[in-house]
Amino acid sequence: MTRFISIIAAAVLAGCGIETASTAATAAALKKQELEQAKKTLEQTQQKIGQAMEQVQQSQQSREAAEK
Repeated sequence: MTRFISIIAAAVLAGCGIETASTAATAAALKKQELEQAKKTLEQTQQKIGQAMEQVQQSQQSREAAEK
């Protein structure tokens, strides 16, 4: 009987380990998605900044050309 209880206890503890590993894997997958989304947002922001800088340069060139 003691041996049976030991086996049950070991199985329960192993189940907890599996659940913990599963939770950690899920958390890691969510963090990976967050990181990928952050990278996309950063790239989009950099593109918008680049476009805004180009517009400023074009406006400045237009003003300089109009002054001549």
